[in-house]
Amino acid sequence: MRFRFDLPARIPLFPLTGAVLMPRGRIPLHVFEPRYLQMLDDTLRTDHRLIGLIQPEGEGLAAIGCAGRVVAFSETDDGRQMISLLAVSRFRLTEVQEGFTPYLTAEVDWSSFARDLKGPEDDPGLDRDTLFPLLRRYMDAHELSTDWDAAAEAHDEALINSLSMVLPFSSGDRQALLESPTLADRRELLQGLIEFALHGGDTEDRLQ
Repeated sequence: MRFRFDLPARIPLFPLTGAVLMPRGRIPLHVFEPRYLQMLDDTLRTDHRLIGLIQPEGEGLAAIGCAGRVVAFSETDDGRQMISLLAVSRFRLTEVQEGFTPYLTAEVDWSSFARDLKGPEDDPGLDRDTLFPLLRRYMDAHELSTDWDAAAEAHDEALINSLSMVLPFSSGDRQALLESPTLADRRELLQGLIEFALHGGDTEDRLQ
């Protein structure tokens, strides 16, 4: 991926439990709190238009989040905003800053995630003949559905990252998937979480 801006040292943060943005993924967000409407307005005035999506963790924030560029937005009749973020890169928090704006901003370090700025990853170890039957059982158990033809044709990264973002895993599991160094690592963890759930395990307990 090539962008006509430099990654900034400081970005606004949008803390959101249970939501993660994977490399090169997209996520829709509904913005309605006044402080985040102000954040969006400020962000749209920058050249990078980046917002850092990050999960709360304990009394603070997770160490790693993912910054997305605002690529679409529309206003509702009551002044709320529907936006779409396109992932640019994961980041590591270095210093959260409060008081300068109504919303949180942070100094961030991008250096561990240079791969995120390149093209989609392949996963030579992905075995769809093994994954899909497990996935069908998991989705049936959770009364979920999907377009299996589209899934079969999806690129490795699009498939694995989409599943990591939308399947009903715990916040801790989603964070672990986000922090996986490579696509193959993420797929192995994803498949392990599915298998564990099918055996009646509690994934939240397993990760603690």
